[in-house]
Amino acid sequence: MKILVINAGSSSLKYQLIQMETEEVLAKGTCERIGIDGGKLTHKANGKTFVIERELPSHTDAISLVLEELVDREAGVIASMDEIDAVGHRVVASGETFTKTTLVTDETMALLEPLSELAPLHNPAAILGINACRAVMPGKKMAMVFDTSFHATMPEYAYQYAIDYDDYKAYQVRKYGFHGTSHKFVSGAAAEYLGRKPEELKIVTCHLGNGSSISAVDGGKCIDTSMGFTPLAGVPMGTRSGDIDVAALEFLCKKKNMTFSEGMNYLNKKCGMLGVSGVSSDFRDLTAAAEKGNRRAELALEMFAYSCKKYVGAYMAALGGLDVLVFTAGVGENTPSVRAGITSGLEAFGVKLDKKKNEFRNDGSIHDISAKDSKVKILVIPTNEELVIARETAALV
Repeated sequence: MKILVINAGSSSLKYQLIQMETEEVLAKGTCERIGIDGGKLTHKANGKTFVIERELPSHTDAISLVLEELVDREAGVIASMDEIDAVGHRVVASGETFTKTTLVTDETMALLEPLSELAPLHNPAAILGINACRAVMPGKKMAMVFDTSFHATMPEYAYQYAIDYDDYKAYQVRKYGFHGTSHKFVSGAAAEYLGRKPEELKIVTCHLGNGSSISAVDGGKCIDTSMGFTPLAGVPMGTRSGDIDVAALEFLCKKKNMTFSEGMNYLNKKCGMLGVSGVSSDFRDLTAAAEKGNRRAELALEMFAYSCKKYVGAYMAALGGLDVLVFTAGVGENTPSVRAGITSGLEAFGVKLDKKKNEFRNDGSIHDISAKDSKVKILVIPTNEELVIARETAALV
């Protein structure tokens, strides 16, 4: 079985074609500048990289170009579209309408449309991608795989906000969480690596990148996560503030003569590591600046590690213990100083890092960086969200 995984953005589209029997990536690539002058496809297959520069007025044009390359004599990996058994689409927000991977039909698309207000930057793009695939690949089975569905197992007391209950029921204002496919993948991979059943383990997974979230996974099921109604909540991120007193936003809006919408844009795009450091949202730049004595860059990194540490500690309490702590995503996999900062001070709770192991060279494999006498396993696991989408799609169709 071959599954085509699609992750559509407003002006971009990423894809992978995966052979499910071996879980091998046959081809992958990115379409850029969709609807903008200077469209481009970067396609990787057969050990080569192919770059095609072509105007891409719409997502339909982008999908058509991807399919052209997949069957191309030199760049292709299949003889015809008939070899693609199904398509899995990444969708960010499910609301309470969907709690698991769902087939794409006219009826489910009608239910998906209103959910765009929950993720206005992401869901409309996913809908464009789905509609484009349906237009170019009529009759092909397709599935919607939601970032939020892994968090659907959170108990009511964990996902509820302390607002008027009638308002929650009327408007579905609650914690949803994000990065669910990543948290699902690495928690499952941790259990497999340790030769344990997921049902036996209490795991905290730290997806740390430009966007970051931390989840508590008990017996293979999520019981809490740091992001909330939107990806703004939780730890400070590349450009997002993370948790903040809402009254502080009102105060800032008055002082800076911003509308509420402008204030939200400020919290999402001008704060976090960028806002604190004044240097960059990229942790590589922050680390380099801190090493040169930039105090604001150092402060940003300290704030990030401290916030993550608090979530880890809180989730240890919520889980009633901890067996495994997992780091993943761009920052989690590649920044030893961040991992060291987060685990520092947790030794009393059985979390002890081996400093030498922590300085490993990232080779795409799983690394155990826990000290010999650590009661908690500390693992660095490369995430694979596309594979989760492919697996979910294959299981459904």
